[in-house]
Amino acid sequence: MPEYPEIHSRAREMKLALVTRSFTNIEVVQPRCLNLPKTRFIHELVGAKVLDVGHKGKWLMVETTKGWLLLNLGMGGELLLVTRATLPKKYRLLFDLDDGSCFAVNFWWFGYAHYVATGELDRHEMTARLGPNALPITVEDLGRMISGRRGGVKSFLIDQSNIAGIGNAYVHDILFLARLHPLRTLDTLSTEDVTRLAEAIHKGLQPSADKGGAFYEVNIHGQGGGFTGDDILIGYKEGKDCPNCGTKIEKIKTGGTSSFICPQCQKLS
Repeated sequence: MPEYPEIHSRAREMKLALVTRSFTNIEVVQPRCLNLPKTRFIHELVGAKVLDVGHKGKWLMVETTKGWLLLNLGMGGELLLVTRATLPKKYRLLFDLDDGSCFAVNFWWFGYAHYVATGELDRHEMTARLGPNALPITVEDLGRMISGRRGGVKSFLIDQSNIAGIGNAYVHDILFLARLHPLRTLDTLSTEDVTRLAEAIHKGLQPSADKGGAFYEVNIHGQGGGFTGDDILIGYKEGKDCPNCGTKIEKIKTGGTSSFICPQCQKLS
């Protein structure tokens, strides 16, 4: 599933490729991903010129002269800049552009393509309920968000209504960098713990964002990201040596998910 580094990278690439381009035609293969009837979705966006591309958490936010195109890849997919002669085998939506290229959107299992009118973005429930983007969060921001709360630190981090963009791919290394056990509760965190956690969010996400995201996700030109398994510290490395102390990395159950930890560096008590 793409997380902050991948979506941040796709937004950056789309901004370079799509701004000033207009949608001349839209083909919808999977209407179930839309928030509007197919004919209305197409009507609202055909002729729209792209003004900007950003993101909120795992949602790509395409601002146009006729409103917003919001894209969420769900469990994964591809966003590809192609031509009619080089279309991918599978796509769910296809946007023809005024320079003769096409923007193809594919979802592996599920995803969303929503239209929101200008001035109504705050009414889009699925993005309005998201917390702030993960990477820009400061120590002060995080301290205010945690103050007075009691839940587990891992659950807090991957809850998109708290912080947008962190999921199970990156949370293991973030907690390792912060030297926090995933089951530590927020009310037990010291000021020093919160400072380390804020720094760990940056250290855990920025390297991947700088490299275009994880190797198993492709950019809009079909090239894999530069963040590889060698860049991962402990996530999904059960039985490998901790890079800090050499203790074997363990896989543990943390509620409904699994976590990878160094039992020496991330003690619960």
